[in-house]
Amino acid sequence: MNSSDFPRPVLIPVNGVELEVFEAGRHNAGRPLVLCHGWPEHAYSWRYQVPALVEAGYHVIVPNQRGYGNSSRPTEVTDYDIEHLAGDLIALLDHYGYDDATFVGHDWGAFVVWGLTLLHPDRVNKVINLSLPYQDRGEQPWIEFMEAVLGGDFYFVHFNRQPGVADAVFEDNTFRFLRNLYRKNEPPREPQPGMALIDLARAETPLGEPLMSDSELAVFVSAFESTGFSGSVNWYRNLDRNWHLLAEVDPIIQQPALMIYGDRDAIARAENLTEFVPNVEVVNLDCGHWIQQERPDETNQAILNWLERQDAT
Repeated sequence: MNSSDFPRPVLIPVNGVELEVFEAGRHNAGRPLVLCHGWPEHAYSWRYQVPALVEAGYHVIVPNQRGYGNSSRPTEVTDYDIEHLAGDLIALLDHYGYDDATFVGHDWGAFVVWGLTLLHPDRVNKVINLSLPYQDRGEQPWIEFMEAVLGGDFYFVHFNRQPGVADAVFEDNTFRFLRNLYRKNEPPREPQPGMALIDLARAETPLGEPLMSDSELAVFVSAFESTGFSGSVNWYRNLDRNWHLLAEVDPIIQQPALMIYGDRDAIARAENLTEFVPNVEVVNLDCGHWIQQERPDETNQAILNWLERQDAT
């Protein structure tokens, strides 16, 4: 897909920041669908979904969330916690005059959509998430738990315990890091000592096959060469803060939900998903982590079929 075919962005003031928002299907006003990207990505990661969703009758709203693209990048780490990220999306609904919407998230975007639904259940009518299932809080803050189980080199932990180190490596190797990261059909790899994403950013040769064309990759590379990575990595640095912020909310997602997994995604599935998301339907696609870009047609079909069934009930 040519990047010139993607909607032109506008900057919208929300919640004390500005978000760069790509919008399509305004003629479908009244059926809002908000698409939330993951890390390290961009609104452009939804390029294959936007036309199909507009054609199906939806008003599609695709923000670059805070820390990404031309959206604001606050300097305070705590400005990237779940209350701020969810608050941006609520303010975006207010901007467009919507009481509620269907929210779609991938990867970190899915975490935000789950959290948004817990914090503001009256503003979310349906949930569609890709890759990252609902995260049970458990008994221990998430980073503490990961550090105990996976060690200090696991990237979530490393981002928190050695702030700025990985960010600098990514910024010094932006093209190489993203080229090496956005892959599909990668061969199985034995775990290696060290911080895997830093090693990936420095690797001369990528594995597997490219996920996207050179011109598509250039959109992501250009964005991160402009912004750096610290704003987006700050999302990880709020994980334990988010654990505390979500302590008092009702942990059950009551809304109808669709969970789309990639069969070869390294992110673990939730064995107890229906315990917390009782009205969920699960779809499995034959792909890795970058689900909606690797399997765009199948992703669109899964989303539209599910939405059609929801509308019929």
